[in-house]
Amino acid sequence: MALIQYADNGFFAPQKIAAALRTTCEEVARTAGLGRDAVQRKDRIRSDKTQRRLREMIEIVNKVEPRFGSALMAYAWYRSEPLPGFSGQTAMQLVRSGRAEDVLEYIDAVDAGVHA
Repeated sequence: MALIQYADNGFFAPQKIAAALRTTCEEVARTAGLGRDAVQRKDRIRSDKTQRRLREMIEIVNKVEPRFGSALMAYAWYRSEPLPGFSGQTAMQLVRSGRAEDVLEYIDAVDAGVHA
C-alpha cells in the first residue's frame, strides 16, 4: 500500500493506519510499542518517537505485503509469526523493543535468498 494512504498532512496518521489494517488506533499503538496517548493527543502523534515507531511498523508491513497479497495479511504476519534467529520473537516484539532495523535486515536477507 502506498505510504500516502497512511498519512495526513505529512505525518503518519494512526486513524488511517487503523482503518487500512481494520483495527483500532489503540491496537496500532500497542503493536508499534507506544502508549494510548501517543495516538490520541495531537502533540504526541506528531512527536519524533511516535512518528518513528509508526514509520517502522508501516515500512515492515509494506515490505512484506507483496509476499502475503494484502496489507491485512502482512500485518497479521508482523504480529504473530516468530522470526527464525530471534529467539521466537515476532516482528512486532522486535519493533517494540527498538529493533526494527534488525527486522528490515532479516526481510532483505530472506529476499536475497539468505536464510536466517
